Amino acid sequence: MASGLFLLLDDIAALMDDVVVMSKVATKKTAGILGDDLAVNAEKASGFVSTREIPVLWAITKGSLLNKLIILPLAFLLSYFVPASITIILSIGAIYLAYEGVEKIYEYFVPHHPKNHLPLNQNLTETEIIEQEKSKIKSAIITDFILSIEIIIIALGTVLEKPIATQILVTTFIAFLATVGVYGVVAVIVRMDDLGLILSKKRNSISQFLGNLLIQALPKVVQSLAFIGTIALLLVSGGIFKHNIAYFHHFLASFPSIVSEFILGLGVGAVALIVIQGFLFLRKKIK
Repeated sequence: MASGLFLLLDDIAALMDDVVVMSKVATKKTAGILGDDLAVNAEKASGFVSTREIPVLWAITKGSLLNKLIILPLAFLLSYFVPASITIILSIGAIYLAYEGVEKIYEYFVPHHPKNHLPLNQNLTETEIIEQEKSKIKSAIITDFILSIEIIIIALGTVLEKPIATQILVTTFIAFLATVGVYGVVAVIVRMDDLGLILSKKRNSISQFLGNLLIQALPKVVQSLAFIGTIALLLVSGGIFKHNIAYFHHFLASFPSIVSEFILGLGVGAVALIVIQGFLFLRKKIK
């Protein structure tokens, strides 16, 4: 009885050691996509009325957790029973990411009525502000869903040779890290001005300097995240196409991978934008 218990504890210890080692490997392999996830979601979680930033971020975080709860069991089932479907799902998601990235570039250069824009200088009721937030929250959760698929599939791919228990624990850990870690950093970014205001009121000159620096830096950080987030969307989508679709494996092979992936994402996104805009134009004409 006692020897059986010790054997069980030894097996558990060996499993946890394996999980720790493979979690490190999976974290390294997903580090790039986690960085892209941070840039994209930080950009999407910014630009709200100050008093609504944390509630909105919490709404997106809850959506992200729900995404993981949906994706994790499906990823395990599909990778085991229908492995070919993983590439199809990733490719569809990549088209959406590429489209969203190119759409941001298009809207920057072409005059348009800004979508999901919160008019901070207008006296809106709380109900009106919440209504305007809903579309941007929905967009953030959809983008998170697609990025989460990529993160989870990459993490799962590093442990496919391991026992199922190790696969579940490692992949779940990476999924948890992708939510808590990413949105924890995002929360810090969007509240930089509040922290700066607190520090600026201190009597210590160093605290005042740091506080003013944070307050002045926030607008630049938000602008930078908007740019980085757009680039990240195109890089992630291009990377999915290049690494998962044989036809694109050698696309611009003489170029650095980051350049070829960006151009590929930009090209696919442009085609998707033309198709969708053409469809919307025709539907408007018909109506």
